[in-house]
Amino acid sequence: MPDLPALILFAELNRLWYAVPLIASISLVYGATRHELMFPILEHAGRFAAWILSFLAILFVVLTFISWRL
Repeated sequence: MPDLPALILFAELNRLWYAVPLIASISLVYGATRHELMFPILEHAGRFAAWILSFLAILFVVLTFISWRL
């Protein structure tokens, strides 16, 4: 029988897949509000998605470090 922390980690990682369509849709809508042509929309959406993922990664590292120190 698997241990409980491994099951919790697996469940949390499965929940992260919900962020992929959410980030993609937010990036595309935000890019479409700034541009009219398809290529600039996709380019802006890619940069904005990278920014969101970077921010979330930094936030994850900071919160992990804080919780590790407690």
